[in-house]
Amino acid sequence: MADAATLRSLAEPLLGEVGLELWDLELTRTSVRFLVDRPGGVDLQALSEASRVVSGLLDSHEDLAPPVGYDLEVSSPGLERPLRRAEHYRRFIGSEVSVKTSRPVAGARRHRGVLRAADGAGIVVAGDNGPVAIDLADIERARTVFVWGPGDRRRGADGPAGTELAAEARTGSEPSATPLETAASETAATGRAAATGRAAATGRAAATHRPEDQPR
Repeated sequence: MADAATLRSLAEPLLGEVGLELWDLELTRTSVRFLVDRPGGVDLQALSEASRVVSGLLDSHEDLAPPVGYDLEVSSPGLERPLRRAEHYRRFIGSEVSVKTSRPVAGARRHRGVLRAADGAGIVVAGDNGPVAIDLADIERARTVFVWGPGDRRRGADGPAGTELAAEARTGSEPSATPLETAASETAATGRAAATGRAAATGRAAATHRPEDQPR
């Protein structure tokens, strides 16, 4: 199975051709998760297009996927997006972040505050006890923190009203189709998977992808 860096290097230009940015990629033995973004945020149509692109990539390069049945998820980064790479931190300087380190830094492993600086080596987080310098190598995980303000309506970096979007696909030896969960739906053929969409009244929208039986 290929590593995440190899899969990222192949997926990034393909997603770029359809106007999407690959924000993050998680690859495990049982799942492949793509987080995609674009200026103004992503919608169900964008997620369906992203799912088509990455499904085609994995179909044509089976060595890039886990060796057995796996979950394929394509989603937006969400209101509180993960921060993994130096460019992620640089983009969110001035925002509130939450950071967990692999070892104690300034006497603690958990830090929350405003991201004041970031470069290729580390970041500076200004919390209640003052600024703390943290090396990127010491960060176990980090994310932005959505802060509600007076009169806010669930706004976030992803799009209008803080909508968080997700699309999932399951690839297995015996694929089966999933019925639409609501009347708001959209279907897009992607080789081994079809897209179905769900829009919830809570402001969260999701497109769910399941493989369909097709002649081999």
